[in-house]
Amino acid sequence: MSVRFCAFVAVLKLTALAAMAHPIAQGAMEVLICADYIDIIARVSTEEVFVAEAFGDKTYEKTRLDEVWRRHGEYLLSHLEIAVDGFPLTGRVAEIRSPGKTTPGDRVGYNLRFDIPQNRNYPNAISLRQNVLNEFIFAPGNRWEASYIVRVFQQDRLLGEGLLFTSRVPLAFACDWNGVAPSTFHVNQWTMAVAFVRHGIQHILGGYDHLLFIAALVLAVASVWDLVKVVTAFTIAHTLTLTLAALDIFRLSDRVVEPMIAASIVFVALQNVFSPSRSRGWLRLAVAFGFGLFHGLGFAGGLLTAMQGMAGLAILVAIAAFSFGVELGHQLVAVPLFGLMTITRSWHSRASEPEWILRLVSRVGSSAICVAGLVYLVAALR
Repeated sequence: MSVRFCAFVAVLKLTALAAMAHPIAQGAMEVLICADYIDIIARVSTEEVFVAEAFGDKTYEKTRLDEVWRRHGEYLLSHLEIAVDGFPLTGRVAEIRSPGKTTPGDRVGYNLRFDIPQNRNYPNAISLRQNVLNEFIFAPGNRWEASYIVRVFQQDRLLGEGLLFTSRVPLAFACDWNGVAPSTFHVNQWTMAVAFVRHGIQHILGGYDHLLFIAALVLAVASVWDLVKVVTAFTIAHTLTLTLAALDIFRLSDRVVEPMIAASIVFVALQNVFSPSRSRGWLRLAVAFGFGLFHGLGFAGGLLTAMQGMAGLAILVAIAAFSFGVELGHQLVAVPLFGLMTITRSWHSRASEPEWILRLVSRVGSSAICVAGLVYLVAALR
């Protein structure tokens, strides 16, 4: 097994154990329906591949990355269920496109072909189910999961896009081979928006580095107004660069973005510990905005794969909905954490030095965040 692969799995396990978010590997799929076969073109994250590799079958010994990609193709086939008119199909891996890197944000491409028997050509009803990664336990009561944004074509006709496909959200639809009646599966913009909001939330709740940065920011705020200002500065910044990256106007290499995101965690945490007086006011807003620009470029990775092939209004809906989902994900962390800080402040309001307790909580929490940020920084610089 390659050193690079072992290092990646080690970092993945370490950061997973240190995080409390729901573990979701995100990818995208295109489903191409023809009269005698169905192709699934999957773009899966290397995170998904390595989780299945690390926690799955241990009977093999030394291996190469091309063997890892091949095994995951077979794994995907065994965890996808496709039926036409109630009849289950058997598939094969027709093509594998290896990624250029082995970082979590990169993608492995698979073309999976499912042949339709001659007596069932031109299917009417098609159903898809998957349970990818569900057999692996992340923590008690919390399993790994794979999530895909799906586009569906019937031959060269787009039936729907922006569909969320998870173990709990299967897909089922009807085909029209006469070309007269509109497809019963065509997805409206509202349905697609909801899917991308959920995709954005899942992206953040699985993005431990972004969660650590938000937690470090919140640990230093003293009031609701401080929270509103710092979150607004961060939101404006990451929305700006996420939009620019999604529209292919401005992008930066992961070799720049990932270390900067990790460095932002370390910087803010250290500022909380050693210079708490500078953790509020205009300087903290500038820090939140400046580093937020890099976080937005990081968020874009979860959107670009899902948006691939979209055009026109669908792109704008996807960007807006995904950004909204990202912000909801942030609030799921920021609001409860700020609430705990407020309760702590209220509980110790009668103490002789209540601020001392808050400073202790902030510094201890920030120190732990700093250590986690250093782990990310070392991994990003490898």
